Amino acid sequence: MDEVKQIVKDIKSGHIKPIYFLMGEEPYYIDAISDYIENNVLSEEEKGFNQMVLYGRDVSIDDIVSNAKRYPMMAERQVVIVKEAQDLSRTIEKLAGYAENPQPTTVLVVNYKYKKIDKRKSLYKAIKKSGAVFESKKLYENQVADWIRRVLSGKNYSISPKAAQMLVEFLGTDLSKINNELEKLKIVLPEGTQISPEQIEENIGISKDYNNFELRKAIGERNTVKAFKIINYFADNPKDNPMVVTVSLLFNFFSQLLHFHGLHDKNPRNVASALKINPYFVNEYVSAARNFPMRKVSQIVATLREFDVRGKGVNSNAVPQGDLLRELLVRIFA
Repeated sequence: MDEVKQIVKDIKSGHIKPIYFLMGEEPYYIDAISDYIENNVLSEEEKGFNQMVLYGRDVSIDDIVSNAKRYPMMAERQVVIVKEAQDLSRTIEKLAGYAENPQPTTVLVVNYKYKKIDKRKSLYKAIKKSGAVFESKKLYENQVADWIRRVLSGKNYSISPKAAQMLVEFLGTDLSKINNELEKLKIVLPEGTQISPEQIEENIGISKDYNNFELRKAIGERNTVKAFKIINYFADNPKDNPMVVTVSLLFNFFSQLLHFHGLHDKNPRNVASALKINPYFVNEYVSAARNFPMRKVSQIVATLREFDVRGKGVNSNAVPQGDLLRELLVRIFA
């Protein structure tokens, strides 16, 4: 995120590179930088003749170079943006010749999503000398809630830990999807609001009571009645609550619980740091550790591996996912 801010800061101050090669697994920041350049480098009057958007599936490297070598019309520079450039992965190295001697009056932006170019080859080395290479790395799941808080803080909002976790568990690590939902919340909630689970439920449609977060908590507390209520809800709404997600999240929880049992220092701050969790959730692990000793946790981790395979159709004999989840709970609580 600091690198993104620096790129934007440099552009604002007029230090604009002739090439921006934006690559990596996380498309959110690639789009953010590309959109900023598209919206801010040229004035509205200049864009008509001097801004062009190309798509990787429709052009060749020669087409890109030809457009990049044009001179701007009645403007200091032109902007050429190549979207979905990963479709040119087989020939992208041919851009090295242009990158070694780029047109100084062109800003070439290459959006190379979900992939990376080889840093040992000529193209990467040439762009590093003449322009900017930005690698957008995918966040780990345990980093996304903090990202949500940072984004909202910059827009004068805050969010409760539970509400942030609900978004992560429902939307995963796709920052673009999460940002879209945050934008919806900004429309209906005034600045300064702390976003709550109730507001997430009302405006996004994620149940505050029947979700994987609450299931994990109920299991940790050995609250069998609540856990089975949630599983029954999942069984009735399988499209919104796929078993593969539930098993994956429970696997992560019990793997962390195993790690917790192995910690010598169980001070809350050390636990939060070691497990890479928000301190708000430390008490859940303390409670779960009382209810599930280390040997039992090891058995549950093995059981979850078994049900992960069965949930994908192996050795399940077409058993409905709701029935598999109920069986899983019986095994966990046994």
